[in-house]
Amino acid sequence: MRPEISSSIDDIGTTLTTIEKVMNPGEMADRVRELEAQAADPSLWDDPDHAQQVTTELSNVQSRLKKLRNLRQRLDDLPVLFELAEEEAEGEDLAQSELAELRAEVEALEVKTMLSGEYDQREAVLNIRSGAGGVDASDWAEMLMRMYIRWAEKNNHKVDIYDTSYAEEAGIKSATLVVHGEYMYGTLSVEQGAHRLVRISPFDNQARRQTSFAEVEVLPVVEQTDHIDIPDSEIKVDVFRSSGPGGQSVNTTDSAVRITHEPTGIVVTCQNEKSQLQNRASAMRVLQARLLERKRAEERAELDALGAGGNASWGNQMRSYVLHPYQMVKDLRTNYEVGDPQKVLDGDLDGFLEAGIRWRVAEQRKNET
Repeated sequence: MRPEISSSIDDIGTTLTTIEKVMNPGEMADRVRELEAQAADPSLWDDPDHAQQVTTELSNVQSRLKKLRNLRQRLDDLPVLFELAEEEAEGEDLAQSELAELRAEVEALEVKTMLSGEYDQREAVLNIRSGAGGVDASDWAEMLMRMYIRWAEKNNHKVDIYDTSYAEEAGIKSATLVVHGEYMYGTLSVEQGAHRLVRISPFDNQARRQTSFAEVEVLPVVEQTDHIDIPDSEIKVDVFRSSGPGGQSVNTTDSAVRITHEPTGIVVTCQNEKSQLQNRASAMRVLQARLLERKRAEERAELDALGAGGNASWGNQMRSYVLHPYQMVKDLRTNYEVGDPQKVLDGDLDGFLEAGIRWRVAEQRKNET
């Protein structure tokens, strides 16, 4: 085996060993056995919420353990694959492809081990709002919504669209999405901030270049253990008919719900469900998420005032998408960039997400020193 191949395999092995130390497959296997015993208990479903937590955690831990073991097995098989490639001409391409794929998967898992924040393991609420730029900004906000939905679909994550407020001419004023899956908050939280689009406006009859903005807010989904109590006396609930594109249930019943939290002025709307009760429950979850984030921001502000360091955000303008006069998407924090904006807008975000997570960890370490 060539020295450069051997060196590449050793590098991947070093990274994977570090990952195994962090994830601890032995402890994961013990946890699987513990959860399997709980899942086998016939009384588990006497408490459906607890049962759901147990079965979800069991599925997630089993998946992580299987992934880790699979990577180790593939790494152990790699030297044999290259030895066989020396005997077969077409085997070299296959071995090189497996080496590249394995490196990418190990690096992606390494990034996931950096998601150790209090809420990183949770699902994510995305609020997308159009900013400066008129109708172009509304169109841009809808393009961003599509981008995140496409990214989630490519990675097999279910997305629920809780609310969409459509603009008059084109695009959306705002949208609220929930991205389901483990570590969605930790992964997508690096997307928070202002996204800038530069292009020839399709809405300008003189075909002038237009700069427009949209804001992305990312929140962790609230769980029962968060203790965000909202007294009924603090909220105002309005019901109305759903609007915008939809099926037969749209505009036929007062199923959409708008909740206003009067002490803070936070307003949350949900209209994706047919049932008013379901929409109210979904809107309350988003309201709780926003109040939780508000509480966390206040706590961080208090720490900053005491000189504890840290930063609640990563700058307002975090990424530029340029479609004219040249083609480029660049993250202004990490300097990670690609020259194919269409691929990014079609959901190819993994490079930006990984760069953002690595950058955030480096910034946290700097603030700790």
